[in-house]
Amino acid sequence: MRCPFCRGDDSRVVDSREVEDGQAIRRRRSCSGCGRRFTTIEELVLSVVKRSGVTEPFSREKVVRGVARACQGRPVEEDALQQLAHQVEDTVRSLGVSELPSHEVGLAILGPLRELDEVAYLRFASVYRAFSSVEDFEKEIADLRSLRGAARLPEGPEAAQGGPESKAGNGQAAGSGDPEGVKAEKSSE
Repeated sequence: MRCPFCRGDDSRVVDSREVEDGQAIRRRRSCSGCGRRFTTIEELVLSVVKRSGVTEPFSREKVVRGVARACQGRPVEEDALQQLAHQVEDTVRSLGVSELPSHEVGLAILGPLRELDEVAYLRFASVYRAFSSVEDFEKEIADLRSLRGAARLPEGPEAAQGGPESKAGNGQAAGSGDPEGVKAEKSSE
């Protein structure tokens, strides 16, 4: 490693630390020629090969921007997008390759995005998978419903709030003014 001060090519490592969740190593070096210290950062470069054949470094920010477009107008916070991008990066790095096709990045986005927001997932999938008809959307929605059923996730806003019975707050059906049994008590008086 060349010294940035004297351009000497003899240096020794004084200290090494992992940074960026282990994705890079920060090394503190000392130049044998001039005695000055400097820092280098070594990182594993993950490259994405686009459809055009152009290679570019993987970028979490690019993942966030793409998913943010799909989430526009949805109740998804920036932190959730950052976590999703981190999860996508972990997934593609775990493949153990230094170059991967952009298609693999898209696949790595779909799963976490489906869990984050189904509408955003449909938007992203429609562009990523190039939906060309209403039937494509219907098939994807049917797949989402079958996954939801398999995972036993609640359907719709009422299920997310505990169903229509819980809206009144005390176990009574929504819209009824009396809990069960009150009419029976009144008639027995």
